Amino acid sequence: MISDIGYALNSLAYLLLMLLLFAVRKPGLANHLLVLATATTLFWSTSMITALFGPISLSWLLTIDAIRQVAWLLFLAGCLKNNFTNLFDVLRRPTTLFILLPGCIALVLPHVLWIDASWRYLILIILALEVLILLEVIYRQADADQWAYKPLILYLGATHLFDFVTYANATMVNQVEVSYIAARGYIYFLLIPFLVIAIRRIKHWGVDIFISRDVVLHSSLLLVAGAYLFIMAIIGYAISYVGGNWGAMVQTILVVLSLALLVTVFLSNSFRTKCKVFITKHFFANQFDYRVEWIKLTKTLSSSMDAPNTVHESALRGILEAMEYDSGKLYKRVNNDFEQLAQVNPLPDTHDDLTIIRTLTEYCASNTWLIDVHEYQAKPFHYKGLQIDRNTLKDWGYQLYLPFYKNDEIWGFAVLAAGDNERLSLNWEVRDYLNAITEQVSMFVFHHEASKLVAENAQFAAFNRMSAFVVHDLKNVMAQVDLILANAQQHKHNPEFIEDTFETLEHTKARMDKMLKQLTDKKINDDGAHTSCSLSHILKDVVANRCMGLSPTPKVHCSSEEQVLIDKEKVANVFYHLISNAQQATKDSGVIDIVLTHDIQNRVQYVMIEDTGTGMDQDFIENRLFKPFDTTKGNAGMGIGAYDAKTYIESIGGKISVQSEPGKGSCFTLAFTLH
Repeated sequence: MISDIGYALNSLAYLLLMLLLFAVRKPGLANHLLVLATATTLFWSTSMITALFGPISLSWLLTIDAIRQVAWLLFLAGCLKNNFTNLFDVLRRPTTLFILLPGCIALVLPHVLWIDASWRYLILIILALEVLILLEVIYRQADADQWAYKPLILYLGATHLFDFVTYANATMVNQVEVSYIAARGYIYFLLIPFLVIAIRRIKHWGVDIFISRDVVLHSSLLLVAGAYLFIMAIIGYAISYVGGNWGAMVQTILVVLSLALLVTVFLSNSFRTKCKVFITKHFFANQFDYRVEWIKLTKTLSSSMDAPNTVHESALRGILEAMEYDSGKLYKRVNNDFEQLAQVNPLPDTHDDLTIIRTLTEYCASNTWLIDVHEYQAKPFHYKGLQIDRNTLKDWGYQLYLPFYKNDEIWGFAVLAAGDNERLSLNWEVRDYLNAITEQVSMFVFHHEASKLVAENAQFAAFNRMSAFVVHDLKNVMAQVDLILANAQQHKHNPEFIEDTFETLEHTKARMDKMLKQLTDKKINDDGAHTSCSLSHILKDVVANRCMGLSPTPKVHCSSEEQVLIDKEKVANVFYHLISNAQQATKDSGVIDIVLTHDIQNRVQYVMIEDTGTGMDQDFIENRLFKPFDTTKGNAGMGIGAYDAKTYIESIGGKISVQSEPGKGSCFTLAFTLH
């Protein structure tokens, strides 16, 4: 009597549900199949009311349960695609026939042959398991529609999980527990709101999914079901061995355990993955010998060190050899276009190549993921948000898309195809292996590009530096010419002046020839001949011939000196730069003294250039004075005089130091090592 109330309430609820389905018109054939499944469930529930139809026989119970499950399986088969137009489109699919085959066996075979009830229990277990597997497939591939499909999944999952437990228990004890059958009416009645919510949420039945053998064979629900049956078999054997029967407590525990497993599988997508990875890591050997593979990759990459033009090809070959693949291409992303850097045994091009790689690149720009094209064709739900026509990918031919990241952006990528070799599936280990390979190869390519850029920049920097020195020398030449012109009117009839003028012009021509040679040979400076010279003679010559055009006139004081081994012309330029700067910083009424002295004990010759000019603060001396191309003269200076002086003095083992105070003047001390 209590069970009749449950089935009666359930029948009334399904009758109202049918009225709702007629009122809510949903597009697609799946809606009509839902009406059929609802009507079948209504018939099933009504036939279980013993007050109307009398006691229920075991044969009728198993038959009507099989009919109900077949109706729901047909409905789920109609949900696998969203473009079915009639029932024939659903039934002619091999997938549908495979799904309905156990149900047809359950309905036809008992009327043709006599079979034991335990076998019929097993067939009903398979039907319930089929429903659970299809629900998992639909939910995982629904992508953005998961929220809408979740109530439907919960309703059918809970009801058919209860059927699974009922008949699994019946298989163990060789009879159907009456309490399970009596409770089903209430369970279905309490769960029907989930089905109503799903009807209201789902705008269009069908999620247009693709089912492969891998999805069925490796479904987590199959693993859970197998584990559950194994546990029940062990418990059943233990109970039979020690004597006794299955108690209500044990059955209740198993039901709760089953529900917990279902919730875990559906709510945690990572649960299944973690289980598989744990089993593979701890119970199987590694697929790769990483030490051997790493050495092989290193040798392949290092083989291109002597031939820079083969760097990208070596990088591509390194990836191909690591995977034992035949064909591949390496691309670099340039703005919104792609530059092919290398190729090895490439597959024939198709007109969709650019569209495919652009779509894959856009996807990987937001998902740092290696793409297995064949896996996407079989399991598109693994790549949520990626939309590419599967037939186009099949014609493309490449299996793997491996992106290279630089500063969290895609620098480029490689596409690989196995060719005649065995194609690898991207499980967790292969993905980790490929991540390590691509990281190593990308660093190799980035290092090569950085080295190439540094070399080019060094060439430009050297040429620019040489040009700056040439311009600076031109200024010095112009200063000599200006000095001649400034004194020409007064001394043009003086034979000594004319002789000095020609001597200066000869010196100027020699300097111009040297600068032209530097420009032609693209060298900064030639190594001048180092000779033993007297610094006082060089200083007096510079003051007399190059610094007389400005005031105040420097005075040379030679306290003590020794010969030094230097390039006379370069040292003269250093003196001129420093003395000229002192003249420009000092008023005409000021004083510039040049003092020469030497340290006998330490074998050092000193030259001190002192002025009473504007001076400099310590910050300027430390951060700007010897910095190239930093000048306080505006367009009148290049900013390399002091830098050139310091660089040369240090290159011959000397040292230059500065003491200065704003408003009081400066003192440059040049220390030359005596040899």
